[in-house]
Amino acid sequence: MADETGNGIVSRRSSHPVDETVERLKNLLAAKGVNLFALVDHSGEAAKAGLSMPPTKLLIFGNPAAGTPVMLAAPSIAIDLPLKILVWEDSHGNAWLSWNSPAYLRQRHNVPDELVKNISVVEGLAAGFVV
Repeated sequence: MADETGNGIVSRRSSHPVDETVERLKNLLAAKGVNLFALVDHSGEAAKAGLSMPPTKLLIFGNPAAGTPVMLAAPSIAIDLPLKILVWEDSHGNAWLSWNSPAYLRQRHNVPDELVKNISVVEGLAAGFVV
C-alpha cells in the first residue's frame, strides 16, 4: 500500500499488531502529555452488533495549547481536529496506521506556515511504529 492515497491520507505499516500498536500509542501520548480524548473501537462495536470486521481502532488526541491557535487562524480545521490515528488490520493480518497528512490539512484549511508544526506532531508519533 502506498504511503499517500492521493486524498490526504497517509498509511504506513505498523511493526506491531493492532492492539499492541494502540497500547504503545496510548503510552506514548501519555508520556508526551498529549490528551487522548477518545478511543473508538470500530471492530468492537461491530461485534456488539453481531458483525465481524478486522481489528480497527481510532485514537483521537491533541493538545489544546497547540490546536487552539491553529483553529483561531483557520477555523474550518476544527472539523479535522483533534488529530486522529486509525490503527487497522488488512486482509493479510498486517497492522497499519493511517492519518491525515499535515500538508493536506494545511492546504485544505489554509493553515499559516508557522502553525503547521502544531498539526505535524502526528507524523512524529507514528514514526516509531512503522516498518
